[in-house]
Amino acid sequence: MTDILVIGAGFAGLACANALQQAGHSVRVLEARDRVGGRVRAASLSGGMVDVGGQWIGAGHDGLRALADAAGVSVTPQYSQGSRLLHLRDDGDRVRRYDGLIPKVSPLALLELQLALRSLARKQRHVDLLAPWRAARADRWDSETVASWARRRFRSREARQVFDIAVRAVLTSEPSALSFLYFLFYCASNDSLETLGSTKGGAQAQVVVGGMTQLAQHLADALPGGVNLGEPARAVRQDANGVEVMTDYSHYRADRVVIAVPPSLQGGIEFTPELPVPRQRLAAQMPMGSVIKAVVAYERPFWRDAGLSGEAVSHTLAFNTVFDASWPVERGGALVGFFDGQSALDYADAAPAVRRQAVLDSLATYFGKAAREPLDYVDYNGLADPWARGGYTGVMGPGIMTTLGLALRAPVGRVHWAGTETATRWCGYIEGALLSGERAAAEVMTAVR
Repeated sequence: MTDILVIGAGFAGLACANALQQAGHSVRVLEARDRVGGRVRAASLSGGMVDVGGQWIGAGHDGLRALADAAGVSVTPQYSQGSRLLHLRDDGDRVRRYDGLIPKVSPLALLELQLALRSLARKQRHVDLLAPWRAARADRWDSETVASWARRRFRSREARQVFDIAVRAVLTSEPSALSFLYFLFYCASNDSLETLGSTKGGAQAQVVVGGMTQLAQHLADALPGGVNLGEPARAVRQDANGVEVMTDYSHYRADRVVIAVPPSLQGGIEFTPELPVPRQRLAAQMPMGSVIKAVVAYERPFWRDAGLSGEAVSHTLAFNTVFDASWPVERGGALVGFFDGQSALDYADAAPAVRRQAVLDSLATYFGKAAREPLDYVDYNGLADPWARGGYTGVMGPGIMTTLGLALRAPVGRVHWAGTETATRWCGYIEGALLSGERAAAEVMTAVR
């Protein structure tokens, strides 16, 4: 009999298993996929490996940076030299070139955006990261969407579009689908909306040379028993003597189990006895964001010659958030970007060739006709992946945080929860996943003393 079973070999599950193993517990990790890493995923492009899942080490992501050092993996700054590009609804084929964090917009739009950022900063200071539902205005903030707040806040159409772009890029969801309280919590968990949207000093500060999956593999290699791949958990039964987990191939007994998968995947597991209703409802009402990620390789980074950083965003183009992929110069150039929110839903069922054309059309609008001549292309449609169902984190609509938020981390008997959604700090990021795994491990160790 194993002391602890961990379901899910993403960064949360692997961090949890390592912490438990180092404390002297026997641990077995079960993973549905044929690989470790969870929401981190690698693909081959133009003779090298690229991240088509989680990618960045943000400023302040100290645990992830320490893990990279321990794994002996090189880290490089996200390429951000040069001007950025903005495309708004009425711009046609014209793009706006700008420097700094705030795009080139009218004076009214600029003022409104600056005031909105200040307002968000003031409000998020009243949100307790451990219990956002306890904020004095929690009921009011949770009863409205980010979109309804923005409608009251912005008179300028330009300002509203820029704000919508930022929200989609950060949470891969439409503002109309997000609780304003949840949005404030998410911003506070990651310092601010400015931090979430920034490269230098922000959430997209650094990339791992050779791909983020190397760090997940390093964690897996440290486990004496390894990871049982291709073995999804189908049922969890608990009683006074322990837990039993059934998979397609076997069943396992343990004292406790840590479930380190997104809440939206919880429905694929049968629990006996049934989970409390709030936990069931939370899982059913906390969907993943909507995102498709693509990386495009070129003979050379031609946008840099034009003094551009490779960063581009749009309110209406299909491929609506783009960065330089930060490749070594000797490999040529590459751009990485996303179909975010509704755009991802629009292309989720499209043929790969159709998505590729939409990406190249968008890139040509941003960077010119040279963008239509790639060397290679790869994309990953998380919406079509049954073990992802979107990405990169679960989100909350109106009314969920205040009524069901307490169930997010609360153990259910011998069942404990991990995953970046459960993190209070760096929620939604790999750093948050690591912290959630360590928190779950500490919780288990306290329970078994």
